[in-house]
Amino acid sequence: MLVKPVSGRQVPDPEKGGFLPPEGRAVEATTYWLRRLAEGDVAEVEAELKPAKTKGADK
Repeated sequence: MLVKPVSGRQVPDPEKGGFLPPEGRAVEATTYWLRRLAEGDVAEVEAELKPAKTKGADK
């Protein structure tokens, strides 16, 4: 799942060390992250999908 800290929060990142970056990152849905989500420390966000390039679409 992709999570990012809610505004004004710094959330420890036990896997990488330090804090979760403001832009967020993909994490495994462990009890730690599910608890952070339930407590309102992080928000789950949708991954931004980039349009796929198709061959010959530039013509």
